[in-house]
Amino acid sequence: MEKLSVVGLLVGLAGVVGGQWLEGGAITTLVQGTAFVIVFGGTLGAVMLQTPLRVFVTALRMGHWVFVNPVASANDLKSRILEWSNQARREGLLVLESQVNKEDDPFIRKGLQLLVDGYSADKIREVLAVDIQSYEHFRWASARVWEAAAGYAPTIGMLGAVLGLVQVMERLGEPSQLGSGIAVAFISTIYGVGFANLLFLPVANKLKMLIQQQIAHYEMLLDGFMLIANGENPHFVQGKLQGYLS
Repeated sequence: MEKLSVVGLLVGLAGVVGGQWLEGGAITTLVQGTAFVIVFGGTLGAVMLQTPLRVFVTALRMGHWVFVNPVASANDLKSRILEWSNQARREGLLVLESQVNKEDDPFIRKGLQLLVDGYSADKIREVLAVDIQSYEHFRWASARVWEAAAGYAPTIGMLGAVLGLVQVMERLGEPSQLGSGIAVAFISTIYGVGFANLLFLPVANKLKMLIQQQIAHYEMLLDGFMLIANGENPHFVQGKLQGYLS
């Protein structure tokens, strides 16, 4: 669990709600169903309109990465690569075949299988470099879905504000009903800016950081596979991989 993400979200919400309370306003004023439907629904529709289905679904699934980091520890990866290197050095590359089906990550399974099949280091780089590039492009496209939502939300909030003011203008002859229209107008703007800057944009930036970490780990694995394919000494492999930990 990414505790800092949870704390950050709570601190951001507490800042807005606490500010409202310190100003003497009722916290319930910030709860406006109509404004939420306008901003959230409008933003969701705009994002869906511009995004391919597969990318959109992946972006939603990646959302929980902000709170549950899916990226393995670099130290753990280094230890596993060194273990594979020692096994291959002692017993040959075929000994790694038993490890292939134990791995959950398709990239690691593919790399180990290429070693078992006896491919050269250059061939392994040629194959896995394409996988890294494809992973990077697709995941970045998914992260940009959240970034796009951050761009649309404030504008949709302004649209909600205009709709609220239209309601106010239509009810000028009924002073008792003006409050609801004004509430929609101002709360829509708050929701739009709030969603963008307290949720969508931070999530997008956090996902980009995690994607960069995962790519760095895949590059470390690629180097490890190539070193094992070349039959390098495990001590040399350890020294080479140490650079990734900085």
